[in-house]
Amino acid sequence: MNTEKILLVDDERAIRLAVRTALTREGMQVTEASDGSEALELLKKQQFHLVILDVMMEHVGGYEVLQAMRAAGDHTPVMMLSGKSDEMDQVLGLGFGADSYLTKPFHTAVLIQTVKALIRRSQIYSQGGAESEIRKGPFTVDTLKMECLKNGEPLNFTAREMTLFRFLMEHPGQVFTKEQLYTQVWNEAVVDDNTITVYVKRIRNKIEDDPKQPQYLKTVRGIGYMLSV
Repeated sequence: MNTEKILLVDDERAIRLAVRTALTREGMQVTEASDGSEALELLKKQQFHLVILDVMMEHVGGYEVLQAMRAAGDHTPVMMLSGKSDEMDQVLGLGFGADSYLTKPFHTAVLIQTVKALIRRSQIYSQGGAESEIRKGPFTVDTLKMECLKNGEPLNFTAREMTLFRFLMEHPGQVFTKEQLYTQVWNEAVVDDNTITVYVKRIRNKIEDDPKQPQYLKTVRGIGYMLSV
């Protein structure tokens, strides 16, 4: 397997040193940036398997970098780092298109596990399988191009949104609990109900004509969610 290339963006030298040391020991190649503007320049010149992005930085902050990436069609997985543990701050990061959110201080073992999971998931879906397209109702998931379409129009999903939507497309009409989505889609044991709710809302905003009265991604009261196509 090729060496995973990580872009680490944080204005705290101590954090960069700790993260770089941990990831280098895992055989990963780490490129550092001390601010958001430097990160954006690096993203124009290189491709990375993952971006680790601090939220609070002077001049150009993490959210601005994330928004610029997604606006440019860059769906590289992004892990946000923040000293804030406030729930709404996490929801904001996920809403901008982050794939994961880690609160400082963190244990390096948790960081490494999350990094590997994000890269593995991205690689699996970028490689695709024997079936390069999944078609259900008005939707098409192209596993080679890593894009989702509705009636031929791109839905502009983030990597994590695509992961969840593809899973549901592979199991139409089947109801999944939040716990099942976490373990089967994201391979995470600790279930955050709020995170699942955020992603369902974001997907609905992109696929439904009226997100408040969903026709496709439905809530099964007391159980979970299902895709009806």
